[in-house]
Amino acid sequence: MNLITPVLAISTSSHALSFAWKHLTKEGFCTILALLVVSIFSWTVIISKARQLIRARRMSKKFYTAYRSTRDPLDIYRRKEEFDGAPAYSLYHTGAEEAEYHLKNNPITIDTVKPVVPGISTQAQTDILARSITTKISHASFDSVRVALERAASDEALSLEKGMIVLSTAVAGGPFIGLFGTVWGVMETFSGIGIANAASLNAMAPGVAAALLATVAGLSVAIPAMFAYNYMVTTIRAITQELDSFSNEYATQLEHKYVDNRAIADEIRSALQAGLNRPALVAPGGTPEIEGAVEPAFS
Repeated sequence: MNLITPVLAISTSSHALSFAWKHLTKEGFCTILALLVVSIFSWTVIISKARQLIRARRMSKKFYTAYRSTRDPLDIYRRKEEFDGAPAYSLYHTGAEEAEYHLKNNPITIDTVKPVVPGISTQAQTDILARSITTKISHASFDSVRVALERAASDEALSLEKGMIVLSTAVAGGPFIGLFGTVWGVMETFSGIGIANAASLNAMAPGVAAALLATVAGLSVAIPAMFAYNYMVTTIRAITQELDSFSNEYATQLEHKYVDNRAIADEIRSALQAGLNRPALVAPGGTPEIEGAVEPAFS
């Protein structure tokens, strides 16, 4: 008996739907047609967005594993490894391109930093890799890298949220569209009963059943969209937070490895050494001429 009851319930519900569909009015049909269009858009977004998020989570895990397995923040970019579909990789690639551009066009060549006082090492000597890199960029150039990272993080967040407005519209608008069709159908049913002056259950049942079919259609559109929207919003929020954390981590490592963080005294010392090593200009008379010297105003 318990096995037969669900089968009877399904057959009864299908009979009710077919009965309501037979007595559907033109207004109710237009309402259900509009809900069908909303449902098609909603399921298109659900399927495409689910595939995007699943791929983003899978490729992001692979990228984070590869990135944290190396000490050089530009190693993956220079090896030309790709992790298509990972938002963090798109952000990483944008920052790496900007950093490489400044390393080639605005480089700062420095010697290995040596401690001023014997036995006391500077911050650059705490990392062998950072100490071995002699071509770096200035803080002004690094500001451009930070701006590029912020722009890339914003673009990836917008890409993840693209299409979610369709699901929110289906969740909020689906029941109201169905309710509109139901109210319209009930209004026509009661107006027909009033005109015929015959208030009976047999006269009311077909119109009310057909009107309630619009509400069923509206809920059928809104319920799947609601569950998908809640799940996807939570997933997108998690990916976005991971992206912000990685952006800060990546910027910090770039600054430590590839930004000239020498003290002002070291920079002045390097500039003076570069000036002393510059060859002196020779005057036409054969005497060395100091660049930038000013001739006396009197003889």
